[in-house]
Parts: sequence; structure tokens; C-alpha cells
Amino acid sequence: MTLMRLIYASHPFGFDDLALSHILKTAQKHNAAANITGTLICREDLYLQLLEGARADVEALYEKIKRDDRHADATILVQETAAQRLFPMWAMRHDPAKSWMWTRDQVSQGAVEAATRDEVLAIFVRLVAEQPGHLSGIPQSCPMSHSKP
Repeated sequence: MTLMRLIYASHPFGFDDLALSHILKTAQKHNAAANITGTLICREDLYLQLLEGARADVEALYEKIKRDDRHADATILVQETAAQRLFPMWAMRHDPAKSWMWTRDQVSQGAVEAATRDEVLAIFVRLVAEQPGHLSGIPQSCPMSHSKP
């Protein structure tokens, strides 16, 4: 299986804890069955999600995500093959907004869309490093081929 990594950003509609709980429960169930792993960063102004799995499965899931009316403007930031998963144990990990990420003003001024592949991926590499009991063998920069949509 060729491992694919896809990272997208979107803007939430009606963000609240109940909607987030539903998203996470559904994602964890579906993703575990499809062998998709990843994490979702949620805040009122931004969803930033990393998905990893077989290309066909990740692409099918992203098409479904784009049609979800709980958010708008889904934009792929990174799409590439990967040598290894960043989140091998997480069918869908939730991370609350981090203080070191973009501010609300930066997001509204286009920081997400202007971010490079390395800047976006670095957010998720940092999340891996912050996990309790994270694998110390996770590289600071992951070896992978680069291909942008």
C-alpha cells in the first residue's frame, strides 16, 4: 500500500462542543474501519486536519469531507506520499487550538493559505512531539516525496 498524507484547512459553520463531539465520534469509527489515521485541530475560525492512509481511502474521505455542510472552503495544503504515519495509533485525534498556532487575525489575513508545506507539516510534527509517551524515533522532518495538488 502506498501511504498518502493529506492536510486540509477549512472554515467551520456553527462550531460548538456538540458538533465537534459528533465529528470526532463519526471520524474515529469510520477511520478505524478504513485504516485511516490522523488528527483534527479545531477552533471557531479554523479546522486543520491531517489524514493518513491508502490513497483511494484518503481521497474518498476528503471528497466526503468537502460535501459536509459543517464547514466551508476546504482547501488542500499538503498532499503527498509518506514513508511513515505521524499518527499511527489515532483513528482521529483531537487537538484543541494551540497558542503557538496562527492567531485569528492571521487566519483571516490568509496565513493558512500562504503557509508552505513545511510550515503546515511542522504543526503536526510538533503535535506528535507533544504527545505523552510519544515515540522518540519520530523524525523532526519526515522523509517523504513531495507532491502538491
